Amino acid sequence: MGVIGVQLVVTMVMASVMQKIIPHYSFARWLLCSGSLQWYQHPTEQELRTLAGKQKVKTKKERKYNGHIENKPLTVPKDIDLHLETKCVTESDAIVLHYFPEYQWLVDFTVVATAVYFITEVYYCLVDPANEMNIGIVWCLLVLAFALKALFSLTAHYFKVEEGGERSLCITFGFFFFVKAMAILIVTENYLEFGLESGFTNFSENAVQFLEKQGLESQGPVSKLTFKLVLAVLCALLGAFLTFPGLRLAQMHLDALNVATEKITQTLLHINFLAPLIMVLMWIKPITKDYIINPPLGKESIPLMTEATFDTLRLWVIILLCVLRLVVIRYHLQAYLNLAQKCVEQMKKEAGRISTLELQKMVARVFYYLCVVALQYVAPLVMLLHTTLLLKTLGNHSWGIYPVTDLKSPMETNSLPTSVDSDPTVSQENTKLTVAQITLALGGLRNVFSPLLFRGILSFLTWWIAACLFTISLFGLFYHQYLTAA
Repeated sequence: MGVIGVQLVVTMVMASVMQKIIPHYSFARWLLCSGSLQWYQHPTEQELRTLAGKQKVKTKKERKYNGHIENKPLTVPKDIDLHLETKCVTESDAIVLHYFPEYQWLVDFTVVATAVYFITEVYYCLVDPANEMNIGIVWCLLVLAFALKALFSLTAHYFKVEEGGERSLCITFGFFFFVKAMAILIVTENYLEFGLESGFTNFSENAVQFLEKQGLESQGPVSKLTFKLVLAVLCALLGAFLTFPGLRLAQMHLDALNVATEKITQTLLHINFLAPLIMVLMWIKPITKDYIINPPLGKESIPLMTEATFDTLRLWVIILLCVLRLVVIRYHLQAYLNLAQKCVEQMKKEAGRISTLELQKMVARVFYYLCVVALQYVAPLVMLLHTTLLLKTLGNHSWGIYPVTDLKSPMETNSLPTSVDSDPTVSQENTKLTVAQITLALGGLRNVFSPLLFRGILSFLTWWIAACLFTISLFGLFYHQYLTAA
């Protein structure tokens, strides 16, 4: 199985692009620093003293208490007439923000990996590469690894905070999604058509045959209960990682709707919020597939499309919804940055006084966590997109409207030799013998990890990420709109 060829050239070119061009022209920096986002600057202490009517240069009051000098910070009334100044987000402002390197690396690497994937897809459409591994799969897996690493880092940061309840919230949602995953995994495929049952059955049968050819007796590498238990644990971890991104998305959605004035923008924001729900419904067979393929039109039911065409349509719908989520990212980030002014307006309605330091922190904290919020927005989007791309390739789907149903492994395009002695020169040269044995072993592994297995697992994971996002966002929408308002 060779990887030397066009795919290697594309990989080397993209690696050079990442090293030479992206440090100067970064898509991640363009999203934040193109001038469309504005952040609120915190007021200086001199400005606050002037607004509060304190013209003294002395900023702290000192008084003796039990023989010690106590420093009392300057305070101002909460109903102070404060108007924050805005400034466009620039590269010099963003580069010092918390989690900016992680955000930039994830976005830029995703752009490069997506380009490699689609170039590879075009290559596979034009040429029929023999015994060549699809390098786009490796790039997609790396993107998923980096996205999970970023979400894990953010979740670990929340776990370190002892006050505020973030740790309890992550644990609660983790257990909730574990129970939910166990309940989903026992639902029959007549309702949720992931293909897990058929994929696992095919995997077990092929694994037993492969082990028998190696001279080993086995009833299967893993039981169905263990398989589903591992999936449930993975789902619980994903649910815990997506807790705060989902809650943050709900708050930004409400704030963006309050700022948006055009009907088209509001419609796009509503579709973006409901996008995970649309993805979830695409796998619920009685709601979408049965009605789209065989709509009830009188006595005779005329199928509108084949199942393979519906699978292709589902892939395109998910990709278009991911593109929509990327298009409206700036509306959500600007809605988050507006929280600084919103907090000041809320403070003005309260009685009492506040220290100048606390007021400055309240305003500056919003901009300081901009890249954290951007990472929480981008990481689930990246995971949805690249699990879909992996589903297309490893599940052996097609981009065409009329795909050819062929469950041949995407890792191979030509048939593998059935025996070591198929070539008479193999028995004469030890090197060729070793290569042929490795090729046969890899061919057997390809039969074990068949497209049916990948279809089931990747369909379920794509559906699960969308379900987690919508569930948490819906809870966040209810919390921010009703509970906090009360």
